[in-house]
Amino acid sequence: MMRAVQFDRYGDPDVLYVAERPVPEPGPGQVRIAVEAVSVGHAQTQMRREVFPAPMWRPVFPVVLGGDVVGRITAVGPDVTGLRPGDRVGAFTLYGAYAEQVVVDAVTVVPVPEELDAAEAAVLPGTGLIALGILRTGQLRKGETVLVHAAAGGVGHIAVQLARAAGAGQVIGTAGAADKREFARTTGADAVVDHRSPDWADEVRELTGGRGPDLILDGVGAEVLHQGIDLLAPGGRLVFYGSSGGELEIPRVSVMALIGIKYVTGFALSAWRIGRPHEYEAGVAELTRLLVDGQVKSAVHARLPLERAAEAHTIVEARAQLGRVVLIP
Repeated sequence: MMRAVQFDRYGDPDVLYVAERPVPEPGPGQVRIAVEAVSVGHAQTQMRREVFPAPMWRPVFPVVLGGDVVGRITAVGPDVTGLRPGDRVGAFTLYGAYAEQVVVDAVTVVPVPEELDAAEAAVLPGTGLIALGILRTGQLRKGETVLVHAAAGGVGHIAVQLARAAGAGQVIGTAGAADKREFARTTGADAVVDHRSPDWADEVRELTGGRGPDLILDGVGAEVLHQGIDLLAPGGRLVFYGSSGGELEIPRVSVMALIGIKYVTGFALSAWRIGRPHEYEAGVAELTRLLVDGQVKSAVHARLPLERAAEAHTIVEARAQLGRVVLIP
């Protein structure tokens, strides 16, 4: 048996509780990982509240939430090659990660170097690759201006650093609280505006000399997405990758808004891995190198034991974290 955090009804963070569950056995194409660290993100809080928009989320109660996991392989299922017990790896999974051991699909596994701290490395299999993938999808060019929404969050603080490393001419972030704006500046943002201000878009326009950003990375959605399209420079691109703002509908966009040669696209990590495998694999290698070399730093706001998962969710839902919140089984 093993400890896991599960819930059997939707609701507030207090629906999460520790339970004893059988240790899962890997099936064909799967591996089992002894969890060293698992990250907590907005997606998991949305799942707990039954507002997660992805169609692949079909929980059967009681359910154990997923996330970005780092640990060591303890068992390998049939038809798995290239992986063996003892390997230190990371993976993103929708289910089962708030536990001492988790089974994941082997195709989602990425190697994790021994020298990386487990909580910091939890950014590697999911959040960090999302940050890298949205920049790749947005085709960032040297010297361009990038606007990173939620620049102090899990994806945002990595995206700011990656944009800077890729040669962005100007990196602008958005964040609500003053400490978050200061944190985003320490990670490399040239300027950070308060997205709660009704004039935030005008501030960004002024920071870019009236031209607007060349690339917008939007994990908020809803009205922020609509404002972003209007804000884009001619030839600008907006990459949508999440709905942390809580609205699950993309607002209707007038065709006239795109006349200025503006591009809007979406991003999902699984689609990147499956649809562009060579680009994805190169991204894994690049992000790993940047983390090991210290050129990109993964900020860990809180390291909490498994039994404090409800507290972790409360922090994330309050948007109080600088970087990531991580559970340590």
